[in-house]
Amino acid sequence: MIIIDTALAKRAAEGNPIRVGMVGAGYMARGIALQILTAMPGIRLVAIANRSLAQAERAYADAGAEVSGAVSSGAELEEAIRRGRYVVTDDPMLLCRSGQIEAIVETTGEVEFGSQVALEALTNGKHLVLMNAEVDASVGPILKVYADCAGVVYTYTDGDEPGVAMDLLRFVDSMGYRPVLTGQIKGFLNRYRNPETQREFAEKHQQKAAMVASFADGSKLALESAIIGNATGFVPAIRGMHGHACAHVKDLLQKFSVEDFADGGKVDFVLGAEPHTGAFVMAHNDHPIKRQYMAYFKFGEGPLYMFYTPYHLPHMQLPHSIARAVLFADPTLTPRGAPVCDTVAVAKRDLQAGERLDGMGGFTCYGLVDSYVTLRAEDALPMALSVDCTLKRDIPKDQPIRNQDVEFPAGRTCDRLRAEQTAHFARRTG
Repeated sequence: MIIIDTALAKRAAEGNPIRVGMVGAGYMARGIALQILTAMPGIRLVAIANRSLAQAERAYADAGAEVSGAVSSGAELEEAIRRGRYVVTDDPMLLCRSGQIEAIVETTGEVEFGSQVALEALTNGKHLVLMNAEVDASVGPILKVYADCAGVVYTYTDGDEPGVAMDLLRFVDSMGYRPVLTGQIKGFLNRYRNPETQREFAEKHQQKAAMVASFADGSKLALESAIIGNATGFVPAIRGMHGHACAHVKDLLQKFSVEDFADGGKVDFVLGAEPHTGAFVMAHNDHPIKRQYMAYFKFGEGPLYMFYTPYHLPHMQLPHSIARAVLFADPTLTPRGAPVCDTVAVAKRDLQAGERLDGMGGFTCYGLVDSYVTLRAEDALPMALSVDCTLKRDIPKDQPIRNQDVEFPAGRTCDRLRAEQTAHFARRTG
């Protein structure tokens, strides 16, 4: 944190802030814009791309920044950046191709659109910061390959639970305590929530009902857990994870023993526990003197210890991921290689042949996380990729859906990347 602050202050003092383009202008994106424009002088949000230009303009206006107008060509964008003007556009590819933009922030939560933007940004040599779990959980490993080839950073964001968990895991590991379990603190879970049941809450908090439903039904949790697993090598102990209900996150220590991690680290979550938000890391250290110190500092008798961060602030912490990527080539959270975890779409109700699946937080499916090897063997349909697929046969409630059960939309970039990802890592392990 101190290093980031110092490095950003230096860029600001030199009159050379990191130049960033953001794709999306929804609820969380507007918060990101507000944070960068009011609190991060070492970063300059030069342009926002969004389907609704009015929403993009609102993101600047909420932060007290004046927009000089909309641009529709690369030349117009380059000129505006040179003149130090803020602009908006409905063409995100202009941002990805700009010679002056150093990093792209993708915030839409749309798997197909986000995949297109991610691929264009990376192939044009832009660092990419994702606040799009749908893309990262589905095709993150192959996008990391593209980033490595281009010599740029591909990263999920700090502030969202996977990034918070990874920051904590790296800190714990650096102290010589072996991480064995990591995940997030979740307040509520009901697999059958949908946009209608969550509409009132969504409207109150100015969010999309389907997005809120994806939190409530655990689909977003599944994707974020897969992201953590792909970055750490940890896998769920069971499909969907245990999700123990506890009064406090520290009570998880009573649910596990050292033997539970004999075959490697696990990803999981805790339900309804104080502090009710944030992320945790359980770590192991059996050194007798170190155990005395930890008991003195009220961490318990060991050899398992609980560390946790009692908050996550996505829009406020994301700019740190930008700085780490651009200034230090340090991803907050990125796939370590071949996929380790994946998600499967499961029928939320009895589904009929011919129905179109409506994706994250919809009426048709919820997502569960499991090991990639297991789901690959079952031909499981990834939750994020299920959107707009058409069923070929009836699927009973709570039954996993397979790729062979659906007709995929034609010509999707996300499906092409998924196939490329499968082939790429099969060659490397074959």
